[in-house]
Order: sequence, then C-alpha cells, then structure tokens
Amino acid sequence: MRIRIDFAYDGTDFSGWALQPGLRTVQGELQAALARALRVPEVWVTVAGRTDAGVHARGQVLHLDVEEADLVSSAGRSPQTPLDALTRRLNGILPGDIRVHRSTAAPAHFDARFSATWRRYAYRIADDPTAYDPLRRHHVLHWARPLDVDVMNTSAADLIGLHDFATFCKARPDSTTIRELRSLVWQRDPDGLLTATVLADAFCHSMVRALIGCLIAIGEGRKPESWAREQLAARTRSSAIHIAPARGLTLEEVGYPPDEELEGRLLITRNRRDLSEVAPHE
Repeated sequence: MRIRIDFAYDGTDFSGWALQPGLRTVQGELQAALARALRVPEVWVTVAGRTDAGVHARGQVLHLDVEEADLVSSAGRSPQTPLDALTRRLNGILPGDIRVHRSTAAPAHFDARFSATWRRYAYRIADDPTAYDPLRRHHVLHWARPLDVDVMNTSAADLIGLHDFATFCKARPDSTTIRELRSLVWQRDPDGLLTATVLADAFCHSMVRALIGCLIAIGEGRKPESWAREQLAARTRSSAIHIAPARGLTLEEVGYPPDEELEGRLLITRNRRDLSEVAPHE
C-alpha cells in the first residue's frame, strides 16, 4: 500500500532534505525513523519538494510504499488505527525539529512529487529594528536597510506567468527551467514583518531565493524597477543576483488535485516542457 505523510521541520540544523553521506538531512532522519517504526530493514520515500540547507517546511508531503501486513504488525496492541499508530510512533522516534502531522492511505496514482499542482512558499524579512526578534532569528531574515514594498510588488508582477526562469535557477543536467509562477506578493504585517508569498506549479533549484534576492535589490533602491523583468528576459544565470539566505524561507503548503484527476496529472507533470510554451518577452 502507498502511504502519504504530511510533516513539518525546522531546517536550521539540517544539510537540506536530500540524503548526503556523513551529513544530517531530513530524508535521512525520516527514513531511519520509518524503518524503525515499521520494523523493516529500510524505507525509501518520495517528497513533494526538496529543500536546501537551512530552509524550513510547515506543509511538506512525502509518500512511501509498504506491505500492509508490516504496517498492521507495527501497530502492535495499540487501540489506534495502524496509520494513527504510525504517526504516534514516528513522533516518538524523530528528533524535535521534525514532526509528523498525519499518516493516511494514499489514493491510486498519488505521487507526492509528480501529483502536486502547486507549491506555496513564504519568505520573511525584518527590515526595521522594531521588528527584529531574536526568538525568530532562524526563521526570519534581519535586513539592515528599509525595503519599499510597493516597488517590490510592481517588479514582482513582471515575473508572473509561464516563463523560462533560467536566470533564477541553478542549472541541473536534463532539467527544464520553465515554470509557471502564479503569484508573488509582498505584504507587511502590523508588527512590521515583511512577507513574500510565492506560489508556482513547481520551482527549480534555488529559484525562490534568487527571486527574493533580485527583489530585495530593487526594494532597497540598488536596482531599478525594470531590473527583474530584464533579468528574466536574459535567461542567463547572473552573478549580479544574490541568492537570499535560507533561513527566511519556509515551504508552507503543497496542493494536489482531486483523487479522480491524479492519473492525468502524472502524465502532464512528466511531460518535459519546452520553449514553445513560453510567450516571447517584449
């Protein structure tokens, strides 16, 4: 059977999501905990979106395939359902910076990565000393210069749509940089905290932090409002765009279609996009 697990983590002390020899990773901790909870030699999982070192998640999703007999056996004499017992056992095994919210039976054709229709991230910045909070230092970027929210929103609007985001992505072999950015909006909270909400069908490596770094440069007046649009049109990775620090970034939520649309979604997602889909820049 296939199991979906919804979970969260504080990325501060992890070397990112993906397994790396000799390093502490979220995947490594979860796979070890799952193997122990299910009493099996090893477990492999698929996640909705890999996060870099220091990036956090509130609404991360993974799936794994297990023998139903192993799941039932692992619950022992617990009065809970086997899936609820799995959640309880995992939270008893995992370190405090990872927490499982729920474990559920996944429908046919569900894939944590390829079934997703969108991912939503938030990036938080304190650009005013009155908003600096040392208790949030691992989750909020403290910025020494004031940022103009209106200017950043004007520039962000130029990035919305289906584009080749090669300028904002670290290149990976055999991987497309075409993405549909559906929303990128900055808002200032009553306490002065500045939050960018970023939603797309998917993100390529370092894309969100590169977008944020570009807009910070515009928001503090180092670059003109047109700079984001110009960089997007270039479709070439530029050292002029500084990637924003990881600690301000959190994966907030992953969206999936109704169960009856999952099979069709898999076919769409696995089709490699090309430049014919992208409207030319003016």
